Amino acid sequence: MRRLVATAFVSVVATALLVPAGYAAPRELWPGVTYEADVQFTPHGPVAINVLRGPRPGGLTTLEPVVSNDTIVGRETLTSMQRRLASTAATAGINGDFFALATGRPSGMVMREGQLLAPPNASRASAGVLTDGTLDVRRVGFSGSWDAGAGPHVLSLLNAAPKVGRVALFTAAYGASTPPIAGSAAAILFPFPDAIPSIGLSSPVVELRSGSSPVAIPSGGAVLLARGAAATILRQEASVGSPITIGLSFKPDWPGIVAAVGGGPQIVREGAPVFRAGEAFTTNQLGQRAPRSAVGQLGDGRIVLVAVDGRQPGYSVGLTNFELAQALVRLGAVTGMALDSGGSTTMAFDGTLLNRPSDGRERRISTALMLEYQGVFASEPPPLVSPNGDGVDDVPALRYRVYRPSTVTATLRGPGGATTTFPPAERQPGSYPVPFPGVGTESTAATGAPVGQWSLDLSATDDLGRQSTITRTFVVDDTLGFLRAPKRWAVPPGGRPMAISWKLARPARVGVAILDETGRLVRGGLAPSGTLAEGDHEVEWNGLAKNGKRVSGALTVRVVAIGDVGRSELRATVSVTKAAGPRG
Repeated sequence: MRRLVATAFVSVVATALLVPAGYAAPRELWPGVTYEADVQFTPHGPVAINVLRGPRPGGLTTLEPVVSNDTIVGRETLTSMQRRLASTAATAGINGDFFALATGRPSGMVMREGQLLAPPNASRASAGVLTDGTLDVRRVGFSGSWDAGAGPHVLSLLNAAPKVGRVALFTAAYGASTPPIAGSAAAILFPFPDAIPSIGLSSPVVELRSGSSPVAIPSGGAVLLARGAAATILRQEASVGSPITIGLSFKPDWPGIVAAVGGGPQIVREGAPVFRAGEAFTTNQLGQRAPRSAVGQLGDGRIVLVAVDGRQPGYSVGLTNFELAQALVRLGAVTGMALDSGGSTTMAFDGTLLNRPSDGRERRISTALMLEYQGVFASEPPPLVSPNGDGVDDVPALRYRVYRPSTVTATLRGPGGATTTFPPAERQPGSYPVPFPGVGTESTAATGAPVGQWSLDLSATDDLGRQSTITRTFVVDDTLGFLRAPKRWAVPPGGRPMAISWKLARPARVGVAILDETGRLVRGGLAPSGTLAEGDHEVEWNGLAKNGKRVSGALTVRVVAIGDVGRSELRATVSVTKAAGPRG
């Protein structure tokens, strides 16, 4: 059973039963970051568009790529990535680059906090974040070198298996060990500096190996792996105890870049949609209507992340790549790039999926692009708290998280000027509860809490001197409670009365409806008209639809109450089966 609330008062109970409770305004995830979902009706069918909006990257909210399982190879769902990062930041984001299904290796660039984890694909665009928070979309190539003292040699690859005659550098971002490479030579480097482009990265050789077995990559170290003739050169020139200098660079240079993800193509340039960017994509990849993902930046520096659902007739048909470009421009983007599409298109917040992936379930992906927040953060409480002891949202279970050592002040504000301010507290990174009036534990009903709108206001200053605030609102309304309906019900021909009961703590108008598994109305108008008095109430449903036919399946009993405090709702699921027997 679950409880829902809508903040707007609905004047007609029947209308309230047909329109799901929800918020028309964008949903604030944390200060400066919002989520909204929209459905556009086109000649080709409906299109569902999910949009995250964030501030110019920098300060407490940054735009960062994330790799699955903290490695370049392998795959992981977006929601799993967010749960893994939950102790370091609040996150909201979308899927990232295209990738190889077999290995999970991204098709292009990954850079995080200035460190290059995977090189760019010169035939496709990359989206980078500059030091001033500008989103810069461009095509760049990769160039590398290694020098053991006898002169520089070409370094062909970063965190990818080299072909015969080539050399690759493997950092800890690749994983625990290199892949097995026949006829290879390896120089194990430790300690190895951060893989920052355009500077010399010097590290001593601690061990030399030859053979075909995987080579362990030390934490904080790297492995230079050569194959064929290049392996012979590495064995001749490298020696244990002597340094090797590695150079990583872009062609052309990309000054000021601190974070980047591959993908493509570029779809918005100087505020106009790009029809053909001339990148390495097929007409089939770009021209079909499909789920699509994109990142863009508005003229004022704000970021938009877009996930368009598709391949789901009746719900969302998706967009072509150019239609995605036009949608990004309508959102105000002056620059933008597409990301991986199809079943990979995913959007999530704080470990919870926001869109409807076309695979029917969340796909494991290679990389993601996340808005990450390190200010004081509080998860959204239930929009309605009903402290009547029925076990459904009896208490708000208020909590907040800090990601760095911080001084935190919490204030609860309720109706009629009711205010409780807790003394400033020194907090280490972690999650902390906020007591609610009249609550002994998080499982105890909040007795005596005034009904109406409440807010939790939090302010914090972390150990870097950064200040942050967040406010979460909720409504206390115990009007409706104790919904009871059987978990299973068998209906013979002609129907069989099933009792549905509830309790009102104060007078309210009530509507009762039965919904099918898709949320469509099966039977409504079951409650008496007019205002009902406080106390216990019961109605019966005979198990038949409006047309007199029996229904079956996992049905939902939905009870809506509208009183002086507002509108609240309870739902219960009943498994209904058709039974044999004489017609009633």
